[in-house]
Amino acid sequence: MESEERPTKLRKLSHDNIKTENGPKDDFEASHVRSENGHADATNELGKELPKAEDTHHDEKFVEEDDHLPNPEETAPSLAAINSGTGDPPLSKNQMKKLRRKAEWESKRDERKVVRKEKAVARRERKKAAKQEAEAKGEAPAEPQRQLQTHAVQLPVTIVIDCDFDDLMRDNERISLAAQITRCYSDNRKSLFRAHIVYCSFGGKLKERFDTVLDKNYQSFRGVRALDSDFVETAEKAKEWMSAAEGGKLAGVFSKYAELDDEKREKLKAEGEVVYLSSEADEDLTELKPYSTYIIGGLVDKNREKGVCHRRATNRGIRTARLPIGQYMEMQSRKVLATNHVNEIMIKWLECGDWGEAFMKVIPKRKGGSLKGEEGIKEEDDKKEDHEEGDDNGEEHANS
Repeated sequence: MESEERPTKLRKLSHDNIKTENGPKDDFEASHVRSENGHADATNELGKELPKAEDTHHDEKFVEEDDHLPNPEETAPSLAAINSGTGDPPLSKNQMKKLRRKAEWESKRDERKVVRKEKAVARRERKKAAKQEAEAKGEAPAEPQRQLQTHAVQLPVTIVIDCDFDDLMRDNERISLAAQITRCYSDNRKSLFRAHIVYCSFGGKLKERFDTVLDKNYQSFRGVRALDSDFVETAEKAKEWMSAAEGGKLAGVFSKYAELDDEKREKLKAEGEVVYLSSEADEDLTELKPYSTYIIGGLVDKNREKGVCHRRATNRGIRTARLPIGQYMEMQSRKVLATNHVNEIMIKWLECGDWGEAFMKVIPKRKGGSLKGEEGIKEEDDKKEDHEEGDDNGEEHANS
């Protein structure tokens, strides 16, 4: 009677309290609570008959089951616990995309080979069809243009590319360096006067790329040596192969040494220099000398590791020098060049013996380089024009 007189809201709250005290139950258990004799004692939402105090074995069961449930902190560690772990940090979305693209590129390597072969076959078929068509019309087939082949001369000079910077580069920078190294071989092979090309400290992930993605193509490079020794030990080895009979001829820019007698030639070999090229050096490289070794730092780092090549050479007691860009060129950007550009400049100098000509042929136009002589002539012309204008209006010229 009292429950019927209570307000509805209070009665509902009381019923909720009863359900909470008896633990979570489904719809059936909410309306029936078993007693000790196994009979079901009916209840309803009005709570006319409440469960007895001794009828709590279901609650004890639920409590026992809850005791065996895992601790939420053990199954789902917090974010702070993850960040404080000793494992590697999770990859970002950009890194995951790069890895997926790289894996996709690697997986299609064989397919690209098949495509290249198919294109080569199709190219031969087109040439064959064009020849047959010309013969059917009574026309002479067009002769393929052949470039004049000249015999390249090996010179007794060595260019070493120091590849001992593997741990300072990222993956994309190693890819760029591998392409630059390949370009160095190509430029030297096409030159009329060739140098000995050496890759020293050749190992790590750079060598792994050459051995896998590039199919060990460096092993077929003619006139190229790939060594695991450092640049100091490599320079000592270079003296031996340059002094050998097949080490090279004193031709081209070295022709002035060709008439030396044996005694003076041996002295020339002993005076061969070892120079590490660095833009931070204090002196300019005036010329390349026979029986000498010139070392280029094989590093692509987007200017993060400033002066690393200069320090590396200085610590080993090796002379450093820079290309004489400042003497011959006016640059609108930094004078630091890529590995293959430095190599190509020296190759061009071996052909012509003129730094200005070598710079103009190699330095990219985007760097805005111009010969100082040409710039000087232009400045003289500008001054002359200004002087003539000043004669017409002396006051303006005086104030300018």
